[in-house]
Amino acid sequence: MTNCIYRHQTGQGKDLVFLHGWGVNSGVWQGINQVLQQDYRIHTIDLPGFGLSHQCLPDEYNLQKISTLVEPHIPAGAILIGWSLGGLVANQIALNNQVQLAGLINIASSPKFVSDKNWQGINFKVLQMFSEQLQEDFAKTLERFLAIQAMGSQSARQDIKALNAAVAQYPSPNVNALIGGLQILEYTDLRQQLNTIEIPVLNCFGRLDSLVPAKTQPAITECYTNSQVVTFEKASHAPFISHPEDFIKAIKGFVDQIH
Repeated sequence: MTNCIYRHQTGQGKDLVFLHGWGVNSGVWQGINQVLQQDYRIHTIDLPGFGLSHQCLPDEYNLQKISTLVEPHIPAGAILIGWSLGGLVANQIALNNQVQLAGLINIASSPKFVSDKNWQGINFKVLQMFSEQLQEDFAKTLERFLAIQAMGSQSARQDIKALNAAVAQYPSPNVNALIGGLQILEYTDLRQQLNTIEIPVLNCFGRLDSLVPAKTQPAITECYTNSQVVTFEKASHAPFISHPEDFIKAIKGFVDQIH
C-alpha cells in the first residue's frame, strides 16, 4: 500500500519533506521549492487520496492510518514540514516516533482546528456544511475552501489564482479522501500529546488567518516544549504563497540553526 504514495525529490543537501493541506496537492510548493532546492534536498508528498496519490486510500481514512502510509517516505534526519491538515499529519508522525526527525515545521496548522468555548478555530458547522456540499459539487466546494484560505491577505485574489493553478496540474482528489480529511479536521485534538515531542518545532502563522485565528496562535505554540514561532503580519492561511521571500527566510533560519 505504501508504494502508491507519490513523492517527488529534487535538489541536494539537508532533507526537507513537505506535506500539503486539505483539498490540494504537492503542486502548492512549486514556487518556494524552486528557490529552496538550491540549498536543500526537497521531498514533496501527495497525501493519500490527493494529487498523484489519489488512488491510494487506507481502508479507513483517519489520521493514524494516513500518517502510517506517509512515514516510510520520510528520510531519517529530515525536517518535516506540514501545512494545515498536513501539519496534523506531520505532528502525528512525530508522535508515532517511528521516523528519526531533526525538526518539525507547522504552517498555519493547529492541533485542534474546531472552536469550542475555550478555543478559537473553525466553526464545526462550517466543516459539516463543506462535507454536505462535497456530495453535490466537490469542484465548487474546493474552490470555496481555497477562497477562505486566502481571506484577509492583501494579495487574496492573486493567492487564490496561484493555489488554483498549482492544484490544477494534478488529478482531482478522491472524494473519500476529501470527506475523510474534513472529519480529521473536525474531530482531531492533539493538544495534550504535543509536549512529548522533543525535537525543535517552528510554528509559522499568518496574523490574518481565519482558520487558525491570531488569538489561538500563542496557545498552540505553548503546547510544545521546544518551539519557536514566526508570524507573518500581512499573511492569511497560506504565507508561503502570499509572502514567499519572508517565508523562505524563516524556513532557512530554522533549518540552518538546528543542523
